[in-house]
Amino acid sequence: MAHFLDVDMDLIVWRHADAVDGVPDMTRELTAKGLKQAAQMADWLNARLPKDARILVSPAKRALQTAAALGRPMEIIQKLAPGTDAMSVVLASGWPDAGGTVVVVGHQPSLGQTASLLMCGAEADLCIKKGGLWWLTNRVRQASQQIIVRAVMTPELS
Repeated sequence: MAHFLDVDMDLIVWRHADAVDGVPDMTRELTAKGLKQAAQMADWLNARLPKDARILVSPAKRALQTAAALGRPMEIIQKLAPGTDAMSVVLASGWPDAGGTVVVVGHQPSLGQTASLLMCGAEADLCIKKGGLWWLTNRVRQASQQIIVRAVMTPELS
């Protein structure tokens, strides 16, 4: 679907870092490895994110801990909880008309499905590694919508 306003938007889908196994699912915490992964990705992101980037986070503890590594204000979005679908992620982010930069910190498989939906127009089970992210840009040029993959990053590469 082409949007005829010249609005650019960056959407970063960031999977929570490594977490302990167990139940209840919503209270699972990051492991020591996960805390390190979150810090590595936060350093990488903070060097590149604009100051006014919006940070939207699942209410699950592991996602909140991952996002907290950024040291920025965040919005907890109930519809980003584990088990959400790709369209809920898209709607929560305001894609593509919100403009600016939005970081969504959440879960698989919904984040990989979101990236697939935006890039290909259909959901597929793309895998985003724990602590990793995909950075997509929507831009409109001469009434043509373009989706650009700006970065795919993992903590090990940051």
